[in-house]
Amino acid sequence: MSLETALAKRRSQRGFGVAPLTVAEAGQLLWAAQGITGRQGERNAPSAGATYPLVLYLVAGRVEGMSAGVYRYLPQGHSLQGVAAGDVRAALAIAARGQRWIADAPALVVIAAQPARTAARYGARADAYVAMEAGAAAQNLLLQAAALGLGGTLVGAVDEAAVRRSLALAEAEQLLAIVPIGHRR
Repeated sequence: MSLETALAKRRSQRGFGVAPLTVAEAGQLLWAAQGITGRQGERNAPSAGATYPLVLYLVAGRVEGMSAGVYRYLPQGHSLQGVAAGDVRAALAIAARGQRWIADAPALVVIAAQPARTAARYGARADAYVAMEAGAAAQNLLLQAAALGLGGTLVGAVDEAAVRRSLALAEAEQLLAIVPIGHRR
């Protein structure tokens, strides 16, 4: 699919079909957001000074070949690291100000950041740079979803403390957004 077609097909989607995602689809979505594309570790989304503060989590509910749970994406090696077992999509939907439709998505990609990585180099400008990187990564993910015939949307209205509890985010990590992903109805 051309970039122009993916751009035309990308629409915010808040309703999902019952079909699960495949492991390959989940992997491709994560790669699109933060995958390594260069010999020196460059990634798909631009990062101020190559500080790469973003941390992505896959919340798998209905992903073929995967147990329900929370997984951290490791760009080096393009792999997943288990963080917590069990389906936390319903808890995250409640934490997202009661947006219950979120729990219907087969998977959620949670975008968090370790802003200190960028602040060490850029000081007070770090928050802006981290936000720019998160926006670029989220758009890459959503365009990849469109190219795969999937849909999703960016969710920012959340109770960060409740999400932290559900995902066991590290103290140094700041929640930025949740991106529910799935097949269109």
